[in-house]
Amino acid sequence: MESVARGGTRWKRFAVVMVPTVAATAAIGVALSQGALAASFAVSGQSFKVSADKLVGNGFVQYGGVDTGYDLKGNKAAHPVAISAFKSATISNMCQSVVTPDVPLIGTISLQLKAGTGKAPVEAENLYIDVAQLDADAEFKNINIGVAAGESTKGPGIKKGDQANPYGFSQEADSATLKNVKQTAWATTAGTFKLSGLSMKLHKGVKECY
Repeated sequence: MESVARGGTRWKRFAVVMVPTVAATAAIGVALSQGALAASFAVSGQSFKVSADKLVGNGFVQYGGVDTGYDLKGNKAAHPVAISAFKSATISNMCQSVVTPDVPLIGTISLQLKAGTGKAPVEAENLYIDVAQLDADAEFKNINIGVAAGESTKGPGIKKGDQANPYGFSQEADSATLKNVKQTAWATTAGTFKLSGLSMKLHKGVKECY
């Protein structure tokens, strides 16, 4: 079975509409009332944007959670996210940007990273992305929606350190292909992350990937 979708969402409350991340499917309603902690570290007070021409992932699973950490003033903060995981993935023409406001004596600074812009794409193994918003054209092969998170067998499973409810909602697929990806994320982890043709630059002012 194949599934094709295009969509994006913003979370305004703890009960959210969850869209799979840099590997998403149709919008699926799910209440993140499990108290799951997504990232296994305290996230910073800055989300970041990622764009890509194409992401091809094998062994996909997605489940809901909450990233906990701080805002830029040191106050504790929490962010509901959709955690999308892949056993392996390739990403073509990837751009990542993060904006730091109000740097003393300088003002706003943007960090922009690009990779996989040539013939060799970015390569990742055991990739987990904690996403708050996504827009993409997505196609899934052999997708199962509504699987108990702890029973998923297609993806790499719930990440160690994630206190996700193993009986909670998840979805899985043999493979996922996303095109024209635009997403906002709070955290990314990977077993390996190979960035071919890496270029990283600082810019004064706001310069984001999209």
